[in-house]
Amino acid sequence: MKKFIASLLVAAATSLTALVPAAQASEGGIAWDKFPTEKMNDQGALQRGAKLFVNYCLNCHSAAFVRYNKLREIGLTDQQIKDNLLFSGEKVGDLMKISMDSRQAKEWLGATPPDLTLVARSRAGHNGTGSDYLYTYLRTYYRDETKATGWNNLAFPSVGMPHVLWELQGERRAVFDAKTHEFTGKYEQITPGKLSAAEYDSAVGDLVAFMQWMAEPARNFRVNLGLGVLAFLAVFFVIAWRLNAAFWKDIK
Repeated sequence: MKKFIASLLVAAATSLTALVPAAQASEGGIAWDKFPTEKMNDQGALQRGAKLFVNYCLNCHSAAFVRYNKLREIGLTDQQIKDNLLFSGEKVGDLMKISMDSRQAKEWLGATPPDLTLVARSRAGHNGTGSDYLYTYLRTYYRDETKATGWNNLAFPSVGMPHVLWELQGERRAVFDAKTHEFTGKYEQITPGKLSAAEYDSAVGDLVAFMQWMAEPARNFRVNLGLGVLAFLAVFFVIAWRLNAAFWKDIK
């Protein structure tokens, strides 16, 4: 019981930590694009997103409230998890943690990278959902030599995290208006990426879909259950209406 309560407190603290940069980003960043929600019902997209998450995010960020074997729910077998998602001697039943010590991370990176288990639920704002934010954030990095990392982000200006997906998207420079200094909506490609622009957007959609699933694994079940309940109520209403009509038909 004590461990359960402690895990709830850690989860709450993680969520509050993630909310702070999200609020800052929404104040100075651009309007968020809409995350393609249809990917939430695409098991292949969730599986591809899981692979991207493990390869590009799980090096610095943990997802300490999810176990690898939880990925069975998105159609992966234990063997597929072992072959494609475990690289450092982890076991299928282990939590998705990283080996980097939090103190070392703070010393090397300037801040401890937050846990990403609930990030898709916590980073919501007036611009949209947390998934909208992540979908926009991961697609609006651009080269900025004035920053320590060499990168900046339109959704989160002066972000401290470099562009971890740059090999897939390539390097590009954002074009700003010379007078207003506002983003024109255009980019200048510096070096090509491994993926085309459309392929990269789709890959980010897969990654965000997995992060959304990870934050709320029961979402699809809950939605389907809700639709089933509404359908039942609709049928029951018709039955009740006809029964009521039959009961009162001989009463004047």
